[in-house]
Amino acid sequence: MAMIPELFMRPERLWWLVLIPILIGLYVVLIQRRRNRARSGVGIRGLEKVLPKQQAWKRHIAVSAAILALAALNVAFAQPKGEVMVPRDRATVVLALDVSRSMTATDVQPNRLDAAKAAAVEFVNLMPPGFNVALVRFAGSAAVVVPPTTDHASVTAAIENLEVAPSTAIGDGILAALDAMAQAPPDPNRPDDVAPGAIVLLSDGSTNSGNPSAAAAQQAKDQKIPIYTIAYGTDWGYVESNGQRQRVPVDHYELQQIANISGGKKFAAGSSAQLKEVYSSIAHEVGMVKQSQEVTEMFAGIALLFAVVAALSLASLAARWP
Repeated sequence: MAMIPELFMRPERLWWLVLIPILIGLYVVLIQRRRNRARSGVGIRGLEKVLPKQQAWKRHIAVSAAILALAALNVAFAQPKGEVMVPRDRATVVLALDVSRSMTATDVQPNRLDAAKAAAVEFVNLMPPGFNVALVRFAGSAAVVVPPTTDHASVTAAIENLEVAPSTAIGDGILAALDAMAQAPPDPNRPDDVAPGAIVLLSDGSTNSGNPSAAAAQQAKDQKIPIYTIAYGTDWGYVESNGQRQRVPVDHYELQQIANISGGKKFAAGSSAQLKEVYSSIAHEVGMVKQSQEVTEMFAGIALLFAVVAALSLASLAARWP
């Protein structure tokens, strides 16, 4: 009972629901009286002319739908609240891209890096205009390429100009992303409010230099910034090194660990098409937020639906009346 005020704006109006069991009980009594009269044979012939026996199920549907419509209408009258997904009007998203040499593998056409660039550009274009977007690149070291900005065109231009470098320092990439997040400009209308933030990190390998990624992910968690990781590539990818093929499989475990520690989510993509789908899913997650709102209209619509069913059942019964 203590939760009712949190679910309804006018919980005291729910007392009208006591009419529902009363109406059900009244209907059951009337049905029982009709059955008793049928057994005794009193007035049964006239009643059968009005409501033939084979139409009883329609009568039950009409009454049930009417009672359910009344119940839904009463719930709507109490002004219920529910959690709905609504678009954010403001957030900061840091896109951290792995540009290590393993990203030149051609298991994803034309290669991992070029395909990742194209998908990243589409991802940035999916961001609402009011979102700040930043770009971080990492290989053996990490750097903030573009600080948080609503000028999304400058971010897409920087993405297209990324170049490969040796080694992979995922932990440094996360720390650089946190530095970028701290540079997000305040909302001029609400300067004291901290905008929600998220890091989207794409990599195909495992850390082989720099800070441990787990420790960096813990810092992100401490700052309440989730990291959405994307394991990009296949297990049979390779690069040429000194005339020999060197396999560069994706390290799913490390990227899963980063997501788990930070409170984010791990995705995997083995093709450019899959990567675009992943980016679209992440864009939806970071672009939407659960918010408690009045959902009276939903229950009013349910009530209308049951009322229509009741009306159709009654119309069908009326068509059989003499």
